[in-house]
Amino acid sequence: MNKNFSFDKEIAFQTKKNRASVEFIKIVNDLWYDDSIELLLFRNQLIDKSVSEILHILNSARSFVQKNINIFDILDMARAIRASHIPPARIDIGKLAYECTRNKAACSDMEAFVQKELKAANKAPEFVPRDVVLYGFGRIGRLLARELMIQAGSGKQLRLRAIVVRGSLDETNLEKRASLLRQDSVHDDFPGTVSVDLENQKLVINGIGIQMIAANSPDSIDYTKYGIHNALIIDNTGVWRDRKGMGLHLKAKGVDKVLLTAPGKEDIPNIVYGVNQNEFDIDKEQLFSAASCTTNAITPVLKAIEDSFGIEHGHLETIHAFTNDQNLVDNYHKKYRRGRAAANNMVITTTGAGNAVAKAIPSLKGKFTSSAIRVPVPNGSLAILNLQLKKSATTEDVNEIIKKYALEGALVEQIKYSMNNELVSSDIVGIAAPAIYDSKATITASEHNKIIIYVWYDNEYGYAHQVIRLAKHLSKVKRFSYY
Repeated sequence: MNKNFSFDKEIAFQTKKNRASVEFIKIVNDLWYDDSIELLLFRNQLIDKSVSEILHILNSARSFVQKNINIFDILDMARAIRASHIPPARIDIGKLAYECTRNKAACSDMEAFVQKELKAANKAPEFVPRDVVLYGFGRIGRLLARELMIQAGSGKQLRLRAIVVRGSLDETNLEKRASLLRQDSVHDDFPGTVSVDLENQKLVINGIGIQMIAANSPDSIDYTKYGIHNALIIDNTGVWRDRKGMGLHLKAKGVDKVLLTAPGKEDIPNIVYGVNQNEFDIDKEQLFSAASCTTNAITPVLKAIEDSFGIEHGHLETIHAFTNDQNLVDNYHKKYRRGRAAANNMVITTTGAGNAVAKAIPSLKGKFTSSAIRVPVPNGSLAILNLQLKKSATTEDVNEIIKKYALEGALVEQIKYSMNNELVSSDIVGIAAPAIYDSKATITASEHNKIIIYVWYDNEYGYAHQVIRLAKHLSKVKRFSYY
């Protein structure tokens, strides 16, 4: 017997899978750029992914759903979607394949199955693309610029039109802004092109000119001079957080709504997308907050626990990456301890996330205490939730509930369920879900009504995606979604 026979078969089969992946990638990109149909694989983005990345995502997803879904099934599904000619949509092809495995009889005719599952797409309302202006170009602003341009497609949803910064816009300044967008010590190189158009004061991102505007106050800008109208301003500065300050944006010409990437004060609607976005009339309100990264991490998981078991009270401890607010070396800071060198110390500080969660889940008002420890990593954080439940629950009960919420329902974009025994903070950098539930770390006390839950989060990338999800909702450019 030829000892190489089995090995040769494995190589041949792997080659077959690679070829199927290549065809799948082509369909993914054709649907996106030609038809504004975005395919995902169990909430993982597929645009610009390689063959190896596709197969890796698929392998991880198989373990999660415990169904034998392979690249050939996914490819057949993609072909059927392409043949169905549905309008612009966001489709989780993994979920579609999962439903197929649950109803194999109905899925015997793939095109008929796809048309039936996606028929609601044909009833989705049409929408007008919305101009977006980034006010501020720091950590979150640059990530938003990256993602808005990656998701731009044929420009039928959010269209990044301008970026507002303080200071001059000479050649050196513009090139430094471009360089920071191109390269990032945490999130790696931008997978596109960035150049400077000095004459027109623009950054040219992926071939599209984005107007750079220098201003010291939001009310001093006339956006209509740049052809920008009815714009959504995403304020990344955190300087203006009450109605008076945020309202300065509305005095500028060409502005319709303002979205703050920090907790809003007073009665500014603080929204955790996926949880409470439908509780506000976006036709009447103009000022909104996307809350904080920590609030976006814990609220979806707390929503699942509160609805399933009830929460008597709890404590939040967030182990948070250091931020630009801290000092690089020991120096004066208006807050205690934050003046000590961020990269050398664990720093106890405060967080308002424990109280902020009640703005999204009112039933939790007054039930949480909270504190924070800033640690010497530049990104990637962990929330530890120590909860007293109203109903008894085992570790298995809690994990099963969170897994269900991560697989179906309104929070599938918000909760990623991890089964990784080796999960550490660097592993969660670049994950678009704001909450990564660590199922291997869950602890329940012997009386089964006390639990400790660990929720990881990329406090930059995951939060930026939540901001974009909320921006699409406020701008009424959400496509039909199938999750």
